[in-house]
Amino acid sequence: MTQVDELQQTQQSQVDIEERDRMAHIVLPASAVTEAIITGKPCTALCGKTWVPSRDPKKYPLCATCREVAESMGWKIPAT
Repeated sequence: MTQVDELQQTQQSQVDIEERDRMAHIVLPASAVTEAIITGKPCTALCGKTWVPSRDPKKYPLCATCREVAESMGWKIPAT
């Protein structure tokens, strides 16, 4: 792999991470979100993102990967 390819791959990865940070995620059990906010211990979303929530998820679109995983579990996710 050339340096240009590596740089482009790194930049794309950074964009993917930034995009995922601007999404609402599904966490199971839901109480893990409250625990994360109170204790500072990170929670993990269905898509695999691990973080300590600090933003109102209602202000962001639902993560497509979380949606896919939830739907594969038989959940009915309303269209936004």
